[in-house]
Amino acid sequence: MAALAMAVTGCAGLGQDRELPTVSVQSFRAVPGQASGLPAFEIGLIVLNPNPEPLRLQGVSYSIRLDGEPLLDGVSNEMPVIEGYGQGTVTLNAAVNFLGGIRLVNSLLRSPRQTFDYDFTAKLDPEGFARDIHVTESGRIDLTAPPR
Repeated sequence: MAALAMAVTGCAGLGQDRELPTVSVQSFRAVPGQASGLPAFEIGLIVLNPNPEPLRLQGVSYSIRLDGEPLLDGVSNEMPVIEGYGQGTVTLNAAVNFLGGIRLVNSLLRSPRQTFDYDFTAKLDPEGFARDIHVTESGRIDLTAPPR
């Protein structure tokens, strides 16, 4: 019983003596979208690993709101390994869902404009850490700006 209890508490504490990696939004831009004419987005994240072991990310879930309206939700499991004391980039390519696109079009019909306030939230799931990494970023995006 004692060995089982130690094994369970040992696994539960995995990663607690490590610093939590830092994630920040490097870029958020509109890119050519679908045939429907709705925009797609490319979100670039920078991940800093302040620990000696490689950081293996299992996946990410994220959502984007434009002017407070939900636009899209997405997930990805194509994640890089960030070497110890290193940094890496994660690029998310997100297409607007149908209902989010309808809300966007309705908003544009009510009040035509080319710039929007955005809110981006994400949860990254690293292996070996007791907690997820949460990212929240807000800003302004111009849907007519050419991709770089």
